[in-house]
Amino acid sequence: MKIFRDRSEAGRELGKSLAGYAGRNDVIVLALPRGGVPVAYEAARALGAPLDIFLVRKLGVPGQEELAMGAIASGGEIVRNTELIRQLGISEDDFDAVVHREAKELQRREAAYRGDRESRELSGKTVIVIDDGLATGASMRAAVEALRASRPARIVVAVPVAAREVCADFARRVDEAVCLFTPEPFYAVGAWYHDFSQTSDDEVRALLVRAAREEGGARPLPLRKGDSK
Repeated sequence: MKIFRDRSEAGRELGKSLAGYAGRNDVIVLALPRGGVPVAYEAARALGAPLDIFLVRKLGVPGQEELAMGAIASGGEIVRNTELIRQLGISEDDFDAVVHREAKELQRREAAYRGDRESRELSGKTVIVIDDGLATGASMRAAVEALRASRPARIVVAVPVAAREVCADFARRVDEAVCLFTPEPFYAVGAWYHDFSQTSDDEVRALLVRAAREEGGARPLPLRKGDSK
């Protein structure tokens, strides 16, 4: 049973499986912060593709914040769980209040991670969305739905590990779903990493800065010594 050493190793492995997208000028890699950033950095590096982030914030039901009535994503795109909103009788004012609060947090994180770098133009691009794994897939589903508003030519969801049924669900939702491993029983994403320590904001910022510096005539980079098994 495969267990990754850390997110960086997982990203390098994922990059190999995405080799068909290497060296193309229409490909953009988007990471879901925070844990998806170290994975996506290594995958983007292997493909010679630009790296950016795509933030998603859950819109929790007032008083039951763990229950998602929707999500807000980078660019301000809002996804609604209309059936749940109707069932619970959530008013438009209550919904808007949650959107306002989470939008402020989303903007704060965007500024903290991206700084003064502009977000990428995604229209007509092949967008590869990466996280460190998929358990329920809720954040990734929200990201995918929000991304459609940007009219990419193709959406690819790529992760090192996922619950089998969740990966199958994404295969129906997007143009391609790449899940390196779909172990059963799944347990949790962290069970498939030796080191699953929390990715810090500083690490996210550092990787994004490094990726920006490495961009510019980027080509797929060879594996470094010790990267392959």
